Amino acid sequence: MEDWQKSFFEMLEEATHEVEQFFIEVTEEALEAVDAFFELSFELSEEITAQVQNTFVNDLDRFLNELVEPMFDVYLELEELDFTDQPDQYVHYVEPTSQKHPACMGCRNYHGHVYGGNLLVCGMHPSGWDDANCPDWETH
Repeated sequence: MEDWQKSFFEMLEEATHEVEQFFIEVTEEALEAVDAFFELSFELSEEITAQVQNTFVNDLDRFLNELVEPMFDVYLELEELDFTDQPDQYVHYVEPTSQKHPACMGCRNYHGHVYGGNLLVCGMHPSGWDDANCPDWETH
């Protein structure tokens, strides 16, 4: 009778060992699958990050080329101009006199600034009024 009990316990021990081996193998396979998943996720994440960075860099480069670069070019051109050589040529004030723009003397609409060599007399009559009686004259 002891033989079948001994065989039973050996068989039970063998079954326990086989089940334990099965779970060890399943765990190892699951860990490999999880590692592969995270590795793939990491690679995809790196790929997506690279694409986003490339898109951002391309958009920034296009922005700089289309908007900022022309403004920078204008700035450089302005920097090359020397406004101190002839300040009167750019903006200055001209008083009306009895010989030049007599209709504007004492008028609140008179502007009298010269821009780039062009006198702006007033908003209604940019070149001034021909005779001494302007219809838009207003006192200060």
